[in-house]
Amino acid sequence: MVTTHHLCLLRSTVLSVPVRLRAPRAPPHPRLPTASASASYHGPTHLRRLRPLRAAAAAGGASPDGADGGKRPAPAAASSSLGAALVGFARSNFLPLALIAGIALALMDPTLGCLAHKYSLSKYSTFGIFLISGLTLRTKELGAALEAWPAGLFGLASILLFTPFLAQFIMQIKFFPHEFITGLAMFCCMPTTLSSGVTLTQLVGGNTALALAMTAISNLLGIMIVPLSLAKYIGVGAGVSLPTEKLFKSLVTTLLIPIILGKVARETSKGIAGFVDGNKQGFSVTSAILLSLVPWIQVSRSRSLLLSVQPKAFAVAVTVGVLLHFALLAFNAAALHILSRLEQRGVSVFARNEYARAVILVASQKTLPVLVAVVEQLGGALGESGLLVIPCVAAHINQADIL
Repeated sequence: MVTTHHLCLLRSTVLSVPVRLRAPRAPPHPRLPTASASASYHGPTHLRRLRPLRAAAAAGGASPDGADGGKRPAPAAASSSLGAALVGFARSNFLPLALIAGIALALMDPTLGCLAHKYSLSKYSTFGIFLISGLTLRTKELGAALEAWPAGLFGLASILLFTPFLAQFIMQIKFFPHEFITGLAMFCCMPTTLSSGVTLTQLVGGNTALALAMTAISNLLGIMIVPLSLAKYIGVGAGVSLPTEKLFKSLVTTLLIPIILGKVARETSKGIAGFVDGNKQGFSVTSAILLSLVPWIQVSRSRSLLLSVQPKAFAVAVTVGVLLHFALLAFNAAALHILSRLEQRGVSVFARNEYARAVILVASQKTLPVLVAVVEQLGGALGESGLLVIPCVAAHINQADIL
């Protein structure tokens, strides 16, 4: 205890006492120094040590050395922390949760889903999804990606030309029900996701402008290319002649027109643009809800058939979807590595991390809304709509969870 005090506060007689082997008597409790002495000798740190103890005693009413020790969190604080964690989880995973909730609701009671199908609610929901995409599309960000046009060009080729080529190999898998495999093969022919690819690119430090440019352009070009890819890789393999021209017109009506309307509304009104930019979270949630209506309706229509499918078949379909995503990631990463080695002068665009990350993430994902629009227009030509959509919903969720 003596050594904890400054030497100036001790008497000379105390210092002259010899040290004995036996334990000394406890010295009298020293007086607290005055404010001037504290500032002169001890500094403000000692006062800071006393204040938390006083505050804790005043707030908790118990000593920190008591039975509770002040270590138990209050029940209200614990429940508040748990609630905040659940809200944060729901916000960051709203789309997967909405899709799963739609499927679960359809399996429990298909009545409302069948009624929604009767009034073509899925067509309006798809229109709304792409209308929101047009409202949130920023032209300035697209122009910022011009510097990386070689990487963007490869990304578009991978999305619309290279990866759809895998569909013909998936169609060779013998599986029951065959709609599961057909749906995953159709998924390969789709353009990239509308929002998750850009979001993931931003999270890993990739070039967001390049990711946004590839997303917008691939979905617009997909309106023309997707019907051709489906006819070549799916229709031939399934022995079905797909109505390519009708499908093209339908995609223009369902996808292109709402994107143009949303974009025109954004560019012609600063008020609309400001409102959309200030409520990004709300528009994202609305888009997710509209998308979740699709599997809800499709599964409601095919509920009886889905319940007859063995759980093993679902597990296999989900596994194939995971392997498909890994294959796309591996292909795009390897292709970019090879392209970066071919350019000898200077630093290759393909070798820059921010561009490579954007291309790999965006080109390795496929969108669910376009697939749903295609399934709706085919009218059962490739099988039951619900069975076609279910494995693609699982694959869509896996894309974000794996990354």
